[in-house]
Formats: sequence, structure tokens, C-alpha cells
Amino acid sequence: MNQANPGDTARDAIVGPADPQVQPRYAGWTTFARLPRLSDVPRADVVVVGVPFDSAVTYRPGARFGPNAIRQGSRLIRGYNPELDIKPFEVCQFADAGDIACNPFDITEAVDQIAAQLTELQSGGTRAVILGGDHSVALPSLRAVHAVHGPVALVHFDAHLDTWDSYYGADITHGSPFRRAFEEGLLLDRSLHVGVRGSIYDKQDLVEDANFGFSVITCRQIDGLGSEGIVQRIRERVGDAPVYVSVDIDVLDPAHAPGTGTPEAGGMTSRELLEIVRGLDSVNLVGVDVVEVSPAYDHAEITAIAAANVTWEFLSVFGRKARS
Repeated sequence: MNQANPGDTARDAIVGPADPQVQPRYAGWTTFARLPRLSDVPRADVVVVGVPFDSAVTYRPGARFGPNAIRQGSRLIRGYNPELDIKPFEVCQFADAGDIACNPFDITEAVDQIAAQLTELQSGGTRAVILGGDHSVALPSLRAVHAVHGPVALVHFDAHLDTWDSYYGADITHGSPFRRAFEEGLLLDRSLHVGVRGSIYDKQDLVEDANFGFSVITCRQIDGLGSEGIVQRIRERVGDAPVYVSVDIDVLDPAHAPGTGTPEAGGMTSRELLEIVRGLDSVNLVGVDVVEVSPAYDHAEITAIAAANVTWEFLSVFGRKARS
């Protein structure tokens, strides 16, 4: 993974993405939104970094190919966000840091490698948006964010709780990252899940999840609360704490995200998720991941395009914060 020198006091001219009116969007580097590579800029305020790891899945594999699929889906993105009234790429320096290299045969070693590289990447104050990969990559990402910011409030968009214990003797899987994060003291008692639905193993799962400090907004509640109501609940929950947002693309209904490892019927629409993400411009956002895109199960890039647009909204939120 390439690294520049983020956090320099001297402000250099911002290097933006390729101009789609000069070079067609289907051409050029397949970086996220055709941003410059990290090695091509003197510093970066926010980086997009892939973690192509899916050895901790419990059902359908393939999320190791997610980062490149999301990058491909991001070719459609233009430079102005009318909903947030921002041209984020003109406000602060964004760059694509490429992919983390990690061991695909050893989960524990891979998690340590991912955490070390993400910690180094963010050590100078750079924010990171992680493209997974399965949801186990959230654990090393939280470790890296904790090294810089201390414990964080987690806002977790997912069909599943992901606070289960070990699977088949493995303590780190894509179903357990936030139980491990709680045990390691990475989380504040201000976290919540959004979009949870479907069957679970036992009612006790909900009791244990609550004991880990989580509040829950189920998919069933979304129609009643509406996007604005959910944003308000999130703001009240996290307060002024540093916030890490983790988006499992299976929070979307399979109609909107078929290309994922453990799809669940009855999910959010992409419009609902995008509206909620835009509303997070008022929280103290310090880190993001967008995970579980498995392109082998995708159709016409539906899932990759949805994930790319979710990522774009987070970059726009970071841009709004830099401008304010």
C-alpha cells in the first residue's frame, strides 16, 4: 500500500479526480471516483482504502473482490453533490490508497496486518473510508481508529447484529466483530444498530447485544420513523462522541443489493440509506467502512453502484466538515 505524508502543515494545491468532460468516465485509473492515487499527492485529508479479505465469512464468499467492484461502480460519480451542496473534491484532498495486503489463510494474522497498516495510514490525522471485504475487517479498522481517537460510538447499518460469539472455534468472523470490539474496549456505550431484521439464533442474542451497550432500530421501525427520525435518533444516541460508521451492504433489501454474502428480505431501499448518511454531517465522524459487496452474486453492478454511492455520500460529509 502506498503512503504519502498526510497531516503536513503546508497546504498544497488540491489534486482532484480526472475530469469526466475531458476523459470519459469509463477510462483512466480505476481508483475510487477516479481520484488520484495516494502516491501521487503530497498529503491526503481522507483516503479510500480497500481491504480485499473475506476468509471470515459464514455463508457466501466473494467479498474479497468487493473493493474493486465498488471502485468500478464509482466511475459513474460526478464532482458535485446537490443534496449536500458541496464539491467535496475541491474542499479537501482525497486519494485512493490502494489495497491492504494481508494473509488470506490466517484470520488472526490478517486482522493484525490490517490494523497495523490502517493505523499507520491514519497516524497523521488522515481519515479513512474502508472498502471491504467481509465485515470482520471492521475490527482491525476500529483498532486503528481507537489508536488515534480512543473509544468511539459505533453506528452500524446491517441486517444482522454481528455481536455473536465464536463460530466453529473461530473468535473473529464477520458475525462477531463488534462483540470483540466491545471486549477490547474500543466502543463507547453510545452505539446502535440500524436496519436489523430476519431470523436470529435465539432471543438471548438480543439480551447479550443490549448488554454490550447497543441500541437497535429495526427495519420494521423505518417506515414509522422515516429517514429524518432515524437521523435524529442517531444524533441523540452518539452526542458529541467520535463516531465510526460501519455499513454492511446487506442492510439494503436484496432488490437493491443482491451481491452480498448473507442477504435478508425486507431491507432498506438505497434511497433511504443515502438520505440517512447525508444526515450524518452533524456528527463527529472519524471513520467509515462499507463492506460485504460480493460481486459474483451481483447483477448489472446494482450492489457495487449502491455501495459506491454510499461511499460518495460519506466523502461528501467529510467535505462538508472540512468546509465548515
